[in-house]
Parts: sequence; C-alpha cells; structure tokens
Amino acid sequence: MRGDDRGLERHLPSGAPLPNLPRGVLVVGVLGLIGASLLLTIFYTVDADEVAVVQRFGQYVRQEGPGLRFKLPLGLETVRKVKVQRVFKAEFGFRTDEPGTRASQRAFLDESLMLTGDLNVADVAWIVQYRITDPVQFLFGNRDPTTTLHTVAQVVMRSVVGDHTVTEVLTERRVEIALQVQGKMQELLTLYRTGLRVDTVQMQNVTPPSDEVKRAFNEVNEAQQEQARKINEAVQTYNQEVPRERGEVERTIAKAEGYAINRTNTAKGDVARFTALLTEYRKAPEVTRWRLYLETMREILPTAKQVYVFEATQSSSVLPILDLLRGETAPVAPAGKEQ
Repeated sequence: MRGDDRGLERHLPSGAPLPNLPRGVLVVGVLGLIGASLLLTIFYTVDADEVAVVQRFGQYVRQEGPGLRFKLPLGLETVRKVKVQRVFKAEFGFRTDEPGTRASQRAFLDESLMLTGDLNVADVAWIVQYRITDPVQFLFGNRDPTTTLHTVAQVVMRSVVGDHTVTEVLTERRVEIALQVQGKMQELLTLYRTGLRVDTVQMQNVTPPSDEVKRAFNEVNEAQQEQARKINEAVQTYNQEVPRERGEVERTIAKAEGYAINRTNTAKGDVARFTALLTEYRKAPEVTRWRLYLETMREILPTAKQVYVFEATQSSSVLPILDLLRGETAPVAPAGKEQ
C-alpha cells in the first residue's frame, strides 16, 4: 500500500465509505426542510368556541374566526386563541374538588368571612360565572384579567354585604344582594378593560361563623318558612271560601227579592179582588152575600168527610142523616147519641 493511501485511511472511520453526494441533492434537502417548516408555521386551525388574535411583530393586526386559517410564517405573525364561547366559573369561600363534592370551607375563611352592616359576621360562599366577550381587551387591556375578576368579586361582595344586616344576608335578601354584586362587578370589569362579562352571581351557603349562632339562625329560618307556609294556606283558604260565601249571599238576596216580589204581587192581587168584590157588593148586597156563601161552601164541602144538616123547625128526637159519600139516606139514629 502506498503511503498516501495509508494517510487517508487514518483520517476516515473504520469501514466508512467515502462521501460521494452531489450538490443538487443537498440543495433539494435543504429546500424541503424549509418548505416543511413554512407549511407548519403558515397554517393553523381555530375551534368553534375560539377566536384567534393575530399579532405581527407583537402588534395586534386582526381577529380570525373558526376554521382553517393562515398567517405569515417563521414567527412573523403569531396567533393567540381565546375561548369566547366557554362559560368560566370562579368559586369563593370553597373549592369544588370533584363533581358533586366540595373542599372544606374552613380552608377559605379569608374569602368568606365578612362583616355585615349591623356589625355581625357572616360566612358567605358564592360563585361567579363569566365569559370572555372582547378577546383583544382580555389579552392586551389588562395585565391579568382573571386575577382582577377575583379581586373585584371579593371587594364588591364585601361592600354589598356591609350594606345589609346579617338577617338580610342570611335569609330574605340574598337574591337582591347577588344582583347588586353582579351589576357592580360588571361596572368595574368594564372600567378596568378586562374584556369579561359576568353572567350570574350565585349565593351558596351563607351561615353564621359559630355553631351556636348557626343553630339560632336555622331556627329563625324554619320559623320564617313556617310563617310563609301558614300565610300561603290562609290566602288559599280565603280564595276558596270568600267566593263561595259571596255566591251564597247573592243567592240568598236573590231568593229574598223574589219572595218579596211574589208577596207584593199577591197582596196587590188580593186588594184588587177585594176592591172589585166591594164594588159588586155595594150594587147588590144580598145577591153578592149569597154568591160568596155558595162559593165558600163549594170550596169547603169537598173536603168534609161527614155533613150534618139540621132543620130549624125539626122537633123530633130522631135525626135523619144525609150520607153524601154514598148518595143515600143512612138509618135513623136516636137523637142525643154520637154519630
């Protein structure tokens, strides 16, 4: 072996072939890598619940909706995706570890313990549901919108609770308090350019801090519920009984009015009949008297069971009886015996 060949073998790995790639292959490989990187950085997708915020050299330029989108490659434009359709939830005074379970509220007393307007202490837990309505403000208008929302929620809740008594917070005005908190939170979040919108504020467990006071307030709540139940039952009974009694009153009044009209008309008829009879009597007293007698007998005799007819000139001790029921003369009975 020649000396120059032995020197070349010393510089190459043992068993490695000598490189023999053409320059064109290397160029094509480099161009392929550049094309692949361009394809990977120029196209992107936006989900249905997202909005893409595009920045060029760090400056905001546009928003893109759901679908397949493209941008300038190699970092010239960057994309930040924001979930604008999702409803987020912030919990205060407690944390939900798993679905249907909660962590102990004792670990979050710094959030939940509040001073009421009558200088009592209440343990308040609540939930804020919110969504992102302005992606640009959410990303660039405030340094930390989520932390701002948590701070605003606690400040507003303590302010509103401090304007009410402990009884109002625990029982009767919880819904009103939640609505006030929602409105004031939205004003501050808009002022701080967070891009967030509060959907609902839900008051959860509101209890006194000690067990003794808690039992007392539970008794008050039960008494108020019992009072509301009794009132509802009374209103229901009133709505049932009063219309029925009013109908009975109207029926009795109508019946009395009908009876009065009937009696009045009957009396008027009797007066008219008597007046007409008096006129006829004055014209012929004897005839009218006899006619009245006959009319009276015609009404009385049909109802009589036995009729005894006496003659003024009769002097015999035997009394003849006229049996009108059979239409013939009965046997003669001695006078003085009962018939």
